[in-house]
Amino acid sequence: MTSGSPNTSDFDSSSNPWLVRQELFVASLQHQPLLLVVRPEPDDLRPSSSGSSLLDQVLQLHAAGLRHLEVAWLDQPGWGEFMQRVQDQCPGLNLGAASVTSPQALNDLSCLNLSYAMAPCWSPELVEQAREVGVLLVPGVFSPTEVHQALRFGCRVVKLFPAANLGPGYWGRLHAPLGPLPFVIAAGGLDVGDIPVWLEAGHGAVALGRKVVGSPPAFQALLDWLRQSTTQP
Repeated sequence: MTSGSPNTSDFDSSSNPWLVRQELFVASLQHQPLLLVVRPEPDDLRPSSSGSSLLDQVLQLHAAGLRHLEVAWLDQPGWGEFMQRVQDQCPGLNLGAASVTSPQALNDLSCLNLSYAMAPCWSPELVEQAREVGVLLVPGVFSPTEVHQALRFGCRVVKLFPAANLGPGYWGRLHAPLGPLPFVIAAGGLDVGDIPVWLEAGHGAVALGRKVVGSPPAFQALLDWLRQSTTQP
């Protein structure tokens, strides 16, 4: 890290909007520790008069109780309109953007008033820009160095990616050398059956990817998980 990089002492004020948004996001994930990540196809980005199989699936999942959805950012016409359709038809859904790696993506997001965005990697410059334009960007981390840098930068929530390559025990082994760790979302290569394993291993939430919505059995398993979790006391 450069000497000009911020650290956690710069973000102690409870009135800091960036910190407040992080805390609200964490609170929502504690209520339902699951995110679904999807990538629209060209047919999904056509005007609302055209059918969208992805939107139909999102509506089913939302009706079953899904609270957090990430839609991969695409530099394509119609992406913003698709996001608006999801917002209009799924009130109460915490909608975010995935695969955010560029300033252009952040500029697009700043107009949508999304709850959050996700980056696959650690980029302090991108996190800083996101904070400046009012977007809560959750960075991806992989190594102990990246976790330490994210903590020093004031990130209270991070995404462990790709989690499947590291295994559910990896995050816990970082506690001894690094001390208190941020709230972590395990993402990358996981399915519905992995949710309890990774939560029990100390991860705050689990993100599921495209293979869930692309497979009828996996999609049904997710619907069942949502319905069961929302009916439990």
